[in-house]
Amino acid sequence: MKILVANLGSTSLKFRLFDFSNNREAKLAQGGYERVTDYAKAIEDCLAELKKGGHIKSEADLAAVGFKTIMARGVNGCVRLDEATVGAMEAFNQVAPAHNPPYITGIRLFAARMPDTPLVGLFETAFYQWAPEAAMRYAVPDAWNQAGIRRWGFHGASHKFIAERSAELLGRADIAARARNLYVDGGNSPFDAAANLRVISCHLGGSSSISGILNGVAIGNSLGMSPQSGLPHNNRVGELDSFAVPFAMRTLGLSLEEVERQLCSESGLKGVSGVSNDIRDIQAKAAEGNAKAQLALDLFVHQARHWIGSYFLQLDGADALVFTAGIGENRSELRAAICANLDQLGILIDSDLNSLSQAKELVISAPQSRVKVMVIPTNEELVVAREVHRFLNKPTISN
Repeated sequence: MKILVANLGSTSLKFRLFDFSNNREAKLAQGGYERVTDYAKAIEDCLAELKKGGHIKSEADLAAVGFKTIMARGVNGCVRLDEATVGAMEAFNQVAPAHNPPYITGIRLFAARMPDTPLVGLFETAFYQWAPEAAMRYAVPDAWNQAGIRRWGFHGASHKFIAERSAELLGRADIAARARNLYVDGGNSPFDAAANLRVISCHLGGSSSISGILNGVAIGNSLGMSPQSGLPHNNRVGELDSFAVPFAMRTLGLSLEEVERQLCSESGLKGVSGVSNDIRDIQAKAAEGNAKAQLALDLFVHQARHWIGSYFLQLDGADALVFTAGIGENRSELRAAICANLDQLGILIDSDLNSLSQAKELVISAPQSRVKVMVIPTNEELVVAREVHRFLNKPTISN
């Protein structure tokens, strides 16, 4: 059974092809296209590349196309992407303006190109289904909550992978299996386990979030109702007081549409630094003495420590602190800054080990550190492929 996973951005299409035949789990191919202006052509190029490489003979060889979908009104988990589900995604376009529209475009183009192939989405909100209600509720009137104004949490596929892999590396096969099978049997007291395993997962990249994970199950996420919340992102605002928007509109004479544009594309690390939305450019300018660039880095570190501290308290400690995604896996200076002066919490990193890790799996904590500090490259596409494979094998699902 071959499953294609398509990762759609506003101007990009990345893909990986997995094979689940003969009780194996293998990645057959991967690739992608940047600066995409014609998604239909990008899809054709993707299929042509897979055929040229001998991975498929035709589209009929694909059991399904899987998507790391973001959010939809009234829909969660791993589901068939029929028109009703796509419509539910459209209902949240204003909440996820940088994410939902390109996915919707791509899904509809795949459906038109491959009408007989199941399209399946694993929503990024799925990992937080069992988080305590108090951790996900905003203090708003009940009608607002019923309308969907609540914390949803995102980066679910990445944090779920970290839940699985960190448990394996810590010798907890039982918790790794629990995390792997969470969407199958997680509704049955998912937090119950023989012993606690407490992991704080830091997905730090162009978009960033931090999750607390207990026994393979998320207890919350720093992202709230939208992917614009939580830590400052590359060009998206992060946490912001709710009254800032009407104040900015009245004081600066901005329309709602202009406020939304600036919060989604001119804020975050780009807005603070005035330099770039790329952390590498910001670090380079900070090293040259640019005060605003340094402030952007300091703000990012401050917010990361804030959320790590929050989950450290909620979990009553931590067995592992994990860094993943582009910044988490590659920027040793920021990992060091985030972990600085946390010895009283039992967090001590080894500077030599920390400097070695460039997008590879490694324990970077010092031997005397009570908390294992780890770098684990994420694999969101594998999580999506596994869940799509499970979905296709449900007794009630017909291919």
